[in-house]
Amino acid sequence: MYRKHTHKIGQQQRFSSFAISGGQGQFPITQNMTVVEGSAVNMTCRVEYNDNTSLQWSNPAQQTLFFGDKKALRDNRIELVRATSQELTIRVNDASLSDEGLYTCSLFTMPVKTTKAYLTVLGVPRRPEITGFTRPALEGELVTLTCTTWGSKPAANIRWFRNDKEVQGSKEINATGRSFTVKSSLQFQVDRRDDSVAYTCSVEHPLSHLFVLFVFFPADTPHLEIQNSQRIPQEGQYFKLECVNKGNPIADPVVQRRRGPPGHRSDDRGGHGAHLHYAKQTDNGTYRCEASNDLGTGRAEFVLFVYDPNALGQHGPDHALIGGVVAVVVFITLCLIIVLGRYLARHKGTYLTHEAKGAEDAPDADTAIINAEGNHVHAEEKKEYFI
Repeated sequence: MYRKHTHKIGQQQRFSSFAISGGQGQFPITQNMTVVEGSAVNMTCRVEYNDNTSLQWSNPAQQTLFFGDKKALRDNRIELVRATSQELTIRVNDASLSDEGLYTCSLFTMPVKTTKAYLTVLGVPRRPEITGFTRPALEGELVTLTCTTWGSKPAANIRWFRNDKEVQGSKEINATGRSFTVKSSLQFQVDRRDDSVAYTCSVEHPLSHLFVLFVFFPADTPHLEIQNSQRIPQEGQYFKLECVNKGNPIADPVVQRRRGPPGHRSDDRGGHGAHLHYAKQTDNGTYRCEASNDLGTGRAEFVLFVYDPNALGQHGPDHALIGGVVAVVVFITLCLIIVLGRYLARHKGTYLTHEAKGAEDAPDADTAIINAEGNHVHAEEKKEYFI
């Protein structure tokens, strides 16, 4: 992040350095000026009285810029603003640091009278840069961040902030021509608490305020997590799987279906997630999310099971199942009856009737009955069968 705010400095910051008339002569009057690099500034020379004597402006190298209204130096940045017998004003456009110095206004009398004015050019610091974090940093590693800005005049000041708290760095100032290069280094040992911490390099200068925001992430293997819209979706419902990588540096995760149900071919699904707008039982399987960076590979798995609520009897009793159970019970009962009947048919039952007990020896029926009640051992057995 980079912001710049420039404070305007008036074209005429006067540190009066002028001569006043004395005796019969006239002396030119000038003013010291200050300008920001890249801006324009007017240089004015005046006399209170002049008998048509010419005025002249010269640069710090003593090169004539204008003699009256005549341009002497071929520099398109310098132009005439006003030329009269009592005033000569010129404009320096797109001022650079090399334009700084003493300018001379001359009045060509006998002898020539001169007055000097100093032009100060202020350098705006360039956008700072943060270096030192070229590869992933491991926990416990010593890291040095360096903030550098160029072209400031006067030298800029650099401050460091960790989130909103200022931290101290070491500063180094070097002169580069007419401007200054300023560096500040911040050294710290990487800690888990540095994850997602914003380190800010702030460049402060009378002309501008710049800063660069740097968010620090310690390196780690990919930490993957599969997020799902619902754990066990019903068939026909919207369902979404998404793989989230919480490691640093961020690696591009891919979701793939590794294993499916028996008899179903497994297929790969590239991308960050699987969007199953209408989940089907054929979507069942194990989905794997995988991502790699320089420090290793991370994986996460999700087992998807899509169920049909009707198949599990969620809406009422299964009449077909009940009918099948009743049929089995009836069938088993009939089988038991048949087996029992065959068993009884194969085993004879015997008993003696009253008429059979000693009936042949009895002279009459009454005697036979009496003999039967006496349980004679020679009574003949008559047989009957149970059907």
